[in-house]
Amino acid sequence: MLSNHLQNGIETARLAWSRLPNAEEGEQEDIGLVQRSDGSSSVESLDYEVVENYAYWEEQAQRGKLYVGYYVMVKWFFSLLIGIGTGLAAVFINLSVENFAGWKFALTFSIIQKSYVAGFFVYVLINLVLVFSSVYIVTNFAPEAAGSGIPEIKGYLNGIDIHGILLFRTLIGKIFGSIGSVGGGLALGKEGPLVHTGACIASLLGQGGSTKYHLSSRWLQGFKSDRDRRDLVTCGCAAGVAAAFRAPVGGVLFALEEVTSWWRSQLMWRVFFTSAVVAVVVRTAMGWCKSGNCGHFGSGGFIIWDISGAQEDYSFEEMLPMAIIGVVGGLLGALFNQLTRYISYWRRNHLHKKGNRVKIIEACLVSLITSFISFGLPLLRKCSPCPVSDPDSGIECPRPPGMYGNYVNFYCSKDNEYNDLATIFFNTQDDAIRNLFSAKTIHEYSAQSLLTFLVMFYTLAVVTFGTAVPAGQFVPGIMIGSTYGRLVGMFVVNFYKKLNIEEGTYALLGAASFLGGSMRMTVSLCVIMVEITNNLKLLPLIMLVLLISKAVGDAFNEGLYEEQAQLRGIPLLESRPKYQMRKMAAKEACGQRVVSFPRVVKVADVVSILQSNKHNGFPVIDHTRNGETLVIGLMLRSHMLVLLQSKVDFQHSPLPSDTRAGSRPIRHTPSEFVKPVSSKGLTLDDIHLSPDDLEMYIDLAPFLNPSPYIVPEDMSLTKVYNLFRQLGLRHIFVVPRPSRVIGLITRRDLLIEDNEESATELQSTSGTAS
Repeated sequence: MLSNHLQNGIETARLAWSRLPNAEEGEQEDIGLVQRSDGSSSVESLDYEVVENYAYWEEQAQRGKLYVGYYVMVKWFFSLLIGIGTGLAAVFINLSVENFAGWKFALTFSIIQKSYVAGFFVYVLINLVLVFSSVYIVTNFAPEAAGSGIPEIKGYLNGIDIHGILLFRTLIGKIFGSIGSVGGGLALGKEGPLVHTGACIASLLGQGGSTKYHLSSRWLQGFKSDRDRRDLVTCGCAAGVAAAFRAPVGGVLFALEEVTSWWRSQLMWRVFFTSAVVAVVVRTAMGWCKSGNCGHFGSGGFIIWDISGAQEDYSFEEMLPMAIIGVVGGLLGALFNQLTRYISYWRRNHLHKKGNRVKIIEACLVSLITSFISFGLPLLRKCSPCPVSDPDSGIECPRPPGMYGNYVNFYCSKDNEYNDLATIFFNTQDDAIRNLFSAKTIHEYSAQSLLTFLVMFYTLAVVTFGTAVPAGQFVPGIMIGSTYGRLVGMFVVNFYKKLNIEEGTYALLGAASFLGGSMRMTVSLCVIMVEITNNLKLLPLIMLVLLISKAVGDAFNEGLYEEQAQLRGIPLLESRPKYQMRKMAAKEACGQRVVSFPRVVKVADVVSILQSNKHNGFPVIDHTRNGETLVIGLMLRSHMLVLLQSKVDFQHSPLPSDTRAGSRPIRHTPSEFVKPVSSKGLTLDDIHLSPDDLEMYIDLAPFLNPSPYIVPEDMSLTKVYNLFRQLGLRHIFVVPRPSRVIGLITRRDLLIEDNEESATELQSTSGTAS
């Protein structure tokens, strides 16, 4: 049975790979691609490769060093705008969530003093209204705003374009949908949606705004190629993490480790600058809010759990329970990924196919269940007397009604009592985590309450993930992990009887272990946890539990985002090729049927070929005087459609025109061939050709890509895979073994100096240093 599964896996990988380089996703239903209502695929590859045709070279020749400097300055200016925009979006989301949650808790606690039943109905109603507003916005206005958006953005940066994920309506749906879902108390967070929000802001700035909603500016339309948009979206992803966690360095590493597939040093500088701008914007907003200008917004909202005054040191004896936390995090994280995959699969293939009304009812039912549990479970726990307060701790027991903090007096008979389970449930998630991380509160929680919350919240997080609302899993993962981490900490404190051990330290390690076991991030997550806790002394411990939890989780399944991307039919090219590719050659993976164009092609033949298949790239062939076939380049489908629509390059003669530099005017600029960010682009149905037009000819030589990437047919598929992914390609030509070599380029041949003397010296010695 195992051999059958392995053989099936090899065949599936071979089939998926053979269709990816040719970008023929539109006709493949057996690899799980999302289908539109018209039957075509909604997933398409992006053109990251620069098409160096005659129009491109003519444009480059007209640009001097002044324009290059201007272009670089505009990139930095856009990085600044992305940082400011993402920071302001995060401020707006946090202000809204904190105020909605603050009003909800304050009103509920004030009504509970008079009538418990009335307070219960008010609490449930407020949550239901907020969640309904979120799911209604998503289902009726921006369906692409559902979920965290990170798998889709990861696919975009991997080279896959999915319709609608970067539109203006998606941005609006993400912002307001996150406010409703998080403010409504669902077991999800706003951090994942903030990454998607930053990516949308970056994409909209790159294309100059939204033309559909008349919010565009021509002077901002400087980045129209897929490559430039990719760099901007990378900046937006890092900005989203920096805004969510106040972790600018963690944002840079998150973009590098988790979402992007292509990186360079210049891009890292701009990403770092964008994250720094976000940190300044968020810190300025927090300083302004501390003066009382933001309503219920206080110390919460922007995540930063300062535990710098917690456990100062740790002993070797504590390594074993810390390692156990890592193992538990890996197991629970892998189980979480598997359960969410099964439930999401069932939702997608059965429940959500019944229409938007079912999606709305489902989200409202989840809201009701969450409200019932969070309001009813604390009643099952007895209130505990307040401990002797430490004047230096700044912690008041019980806390005043409607205020954030530890020790919540929830329906207790005495004034100096508190309900430890309500301390977790009746707080925003950020403040609940701060309570779990808190030091000097050793006896605040009972093991029964923590275990009850762990089981219920874990179940709610699994059920909630996949509903039609914006949903992130960072903060719910931290809450789950910190709960069982604190449980282990309670055991360690009772077992070792040492006064310097803090339960909050183990809660932090538990949070890191669950995120590592679920999302499989290491470096970026480690830096994020250090930045949000402001405690560098715990860095080695965080590294330990992350390594253990990731290793344990990898033994069972892939990370959360990879699982969700696979479920959504996003054909990601992972960083490492499959093992079985080592035994395959390039010719075994490429498609058997190659559709090509002659250099001078009849318009009617072009229309016929485009109608008969879904290929997005076509080899263009010509013949030498000896009649030998010669491949002269690659023609993209989108470029061909632009030529058919403009008609200015039609000619009556079937003979090739003279394509020498300056011999014929280029009637197109490279920007005319760029596909819009909506990914719809131009279709054959949009083009109207008369019978006379169909009898005309087009010379494709000035418009094709004359230098596509080429590999020999016997190259191993592993090398082809690495080349394809690392360069962000869409097509690779597989050709027979070349018959002769015209030269050899070494490293020294590429070290071209600016001054002529160095260049002369370099050329004279290039033959001796290879």
